[in-house]
Amino acid sequence: MKKVALIALALPFPAFAGSFTPPEGCTAHLTVQSRGCNVANYYTCERDPSGEQWRADYDQEGLYYLSKIDFETQWIESYEQNPSIKQTLDPNPADPASFTELLATGIDTFDFNLSKDDGTGSNVKGFDRLTGETVVIDGITLRRTEFQMIETDLGGTVLRQAKGSEFISEQFRNFFAGSAQYLTGEDWLTLEGSPVQFSQAGDKGFGATQPIFDCDAVLSQAVPFIFEGLPSAG
Repeated sequence: MKKVALIALALPFPAFAGSFTPPEGCTAHLTVQSRGCNVANYYTCERDPSGEQWRADYDQEGLYYLSKIDFETQWIESYEQNPSIKQTLDPNPADPASFTELLATGIDTFDFNLSKDDGTGSNVKGFDRLTGETVVIDGITLRRTEFQMIETDLGGTVLRQAKGSEFISEQFRNFFAGSAQYLTGEDWLTLEGSPVQFSQAGDKGFGATQPIFDCDAVLSQAVPFIFEGLPSAG
């Protein structure tokens, strides 16, 4: 499905095609090529509070998702397309996501509300748990997690549900997708989005905006990468 270009003045949107160029006042620090035909560029901006970072996701058709997390990896702001929608974290969550707690105790639960600029809202509950397994992918040490999450509207109707495994990086203080199942109707759809290649400044592939893995086989990445960026996804 063709994704419509998302245009918003005064918002920190990067270039849409070619080599990734962060907005003025921002600095890119990481590019991750993943399974499932996705490449993400990570960057920070001088005007943001310390610890916040952005992620711009690209598929074969270009930029389709933009999100920002804070130091605790709370998903505080995101923009999706087709239609163009902004979603933000509501103040005073019942159980804030905490990357610090996950590292310290091995498990972190979360319970928070989100609001969209179309006037709708939702609640997200779930957990992330360290499995104890450490893996090295392209020279980067990652810790494997398992997660479950459910998103409901404010009336309690289930909107989305997911479970599976992911990875965290203490070096980059972030989550990265893994193998997860997403409830679509009455069926669970398994999708693989694990990282394959990490590129930092000066590395080959840094700033790429064209995904290179699994692109001939993938049908759509809209479902998993809407979840990626939540505290339960990377």
